[in-house]
Amino acid sequence: MTDRTIPALLDDAAARYGDRTWLRTDHTEVTFRGAREQIRSVAQALTAAGVRRGDLVVLTARNEPRYLLTILAATTLGATAVPTNPRGTEAELAGLLTQVRGHARVIVTDDGLISMVRRAKASAGAGAEIIDVDAIVSDRPSLEAQPPSIPGGSPVRETDVAIMIPTSGTTGRSKLVMQTHRAYTMAGEGFPYWMQLSTVDRLMTSLPLFHTNALAYSTMGSLTCGAGLILLPRFSASGFLDSARRHGATSFNAIGAMFEFLMDQAPTPDDSDSPLENCYCAPAPPKHRHLEIERRFGISIVCGYGMSESLYGMSWRPGTRPFGTLGEPRQHPTLGEVNSARVVDSAGHAVAKGQIGELLLSNPTVTPGYYGLPDETAAAVRDGWLHTGDLVTENTDGTYTFVARQKEVIRRRGENLSPAEVEGALLAHPDVDECAVVGVNAGQSEEEIKAYVRLVDGSDELPQDLATWVSQRLAAFKVPRYWQFVTELPYTPTGRVAKHQLPVDGYQYDLAPIRGTGTLT
Repeated sequence: MTDRTIPALLDDAAARYGDRTWLRTDHTEVTFRGAREQIRSVAQALTAAGVRRGDLVVLTARNEPRYLLTILAATTLGATAVPTNPRGTEAELAGLLTQVRGHARVIVTDDGLISMVRRAKASAGAGAEIIDVDAIVSDRPSLEAQPPSIPGGSPVRETDVAIMIPTSGTTGRSKLVMQTHRAYTMAGEGFPYWMQLSTVDRLMTSLPLFHTNALAYSTMGSLTCGAGLILLPRFSASGFLDSARRHGATSFNAIGAMFEFLMDQAPTPDDSDSPLENCYCAPAPPKHRHLEIERRFGISIVCGYGMSESLYGMSWRPGTRPFGTLGEPRQHPTLGEVNSARVVDSAGHAVAKGQIGELLLSNPTVTPGYYGLPDETAAAVRDGWLHTGDLVTENTDGTYTFVARQKEVIRRRGENLSPAEVEGALLAHPDVDECAVVGVNAGQSEEEIKAYVRLVDGSDELPQDLATWVSQRLAAFKVPRYWQFVTELPYTPTGRVAKHQLPVDGYQYDLAPIRGTGTLT
């Protein structure tokens, strides 16, 4: 493609793949051409509602075709789609509507959510019109009808903002990551190349439409290579393999927690008997777990790294298996080397291979910034380089290894340590089901380590036992002092532990070291 916009991609897919089935659910099948007709029809309805180029179209985006088609329709008008979590609270939606400062032209929702949306709109003082998604999406488009025209044509440029994704962030407040048409279409061109997908494949996703992965990789990737797209309403560990068999899915995208839920299911003799062949996963499981998952389900897992702020991140190259790494910078199948990475210290100077530093990325899919937040944008994107906030090391083979989130690094007794390292040691204990490690203020720019632990059912392990376990694997300064046993941990919609929701104050156990010794009291 030379015109890297979403409407051009839709036209190209309709022309190349026509009456082949693109979008599948348990109740719907839509061809590539039929999807384009529906999207054009929805675009006309949005235009009739007053949506114009540059407007924001907010959606309570359930994982359903009607919402996916509306997101794509908004982008064909040069408007910006803002998909939000349909399970979000009234306060969260009101906060988002306040952030966009009245630039939302419409809010697309459905009967089940309309009362909450009305209250959120009133709370934010937003002037957006509320639209029922069923009023603008037809279930039975006429494939013989002439393509409906979009008033004013398709006033879309590659650099226009197509979609804004609310990030989970490390604080309670979301940031809206702006991404362009060029970024999404380049992701669509790249993903089948990275995963070796073609028209014979069917991509299954249960990841949410208010997250970058499902839109940029599964949706755009399937449109580019002519693969089918299977949209599941939600992830169900007990029904996942049956869905794959029913729809003939050959590939899917996953976050690490999904595999753990799948592995928790009782093994059956036919676990590996499905059409599934491969999966893209981030973050990567440990090598032993990676191989265990592959053996049980008969699939090949490709690991990588990406973020809403840069759709070209890292991944394993086809044919390589650099376990424990993020892989290499992703490149474009025809444009070649478009993605560069650097590892720098706090002063911005390059560090030697093997040394820890912040990962910087530069490529055509780097975000233009955070909506309405110029200071945060200036801090994140400098001279074309995205400062990811992730600490990594560059390896001698050109791969990169994740160390920690920069904002999560804990400074204790003059040393910097990664919570992920402590969490890894705890998760290796057979009685630890889940855990999260954070730093809590200890004064004088120092922190203490607090561990939240969910034990497997029936375990009677004590924090002293877990502390001893960690001390046998890590340096003494990495052993948590404060311990809290929990029945569950909060998660973001993208499967990360929502550490900002964990209570920092209070604890059940204080294993303060006796001064001058390594003994715990």
